[in-house]
Amino acid sequence: MADNEFGYTKWGMDWVRLAEPIRQTRPEPLLPRARSVARNHGVQATVDGRIVRATIHRGSEASVIHVEVAPLARAAITAIGEVIPDTAVLTDDMHRAVVAADLTVAPVLAGTDCSCKARIARCLHVLAVFYDMARRVDENPRLALEVQGYFLAAQDDSPVHVEVPRWVPINTFDPANYFGEAASA
Repeated sequence: MADNEFGYTKWGMDWVRLAEPIRQTRPEPLLPRARSVARNHGVQATVDGRIVRATIHRGSEASVIHVEVAPLARAAITAIGEVIPDTAVLTDDMHRAVVAADLTVAPVLAGTDCSCKARIARCLHVLAVFYDMARRVDENPRLALEVQGYFLAAQDDSPVHVEVPRWVPINTFDPANYFGEAASA
């Protein structure tokens, strides 16, 4: 698969499969445009932990994209660590070894959001971010595990997984103390 523009490594191909799932039954008309945007460096993305934030400027329109990747389970991290003891350089053979051990390192999305007016989960911009991430992972396969929280969880010795909530319910705030100490009379 060395002739592929995106996903020429097994690690990057996992991201291409988010845009081009094998189970897809009909052609996706947005894929050529999404590849073009990613190919021409139209995606300005930053990876912060398990969150990919990107912007795409096309003509007079700008879109903000947010892709959140689900974390790997503690058992999966331990099993991957046994199959790949040294993750300094990840190769296609290491990917094959992980798959042969019935483990998956393909990213699972926890959520996607785009500010475009299409209002669909698989809009042009989200697909372009998938291709851009495939290119980035092809260049640095460690990113495939980093974006799933592998290295952060490997450093954490806690056996209990505590999920940090994305949102705090408004009714948990005490209105009297929210803005500071109440003025004494």
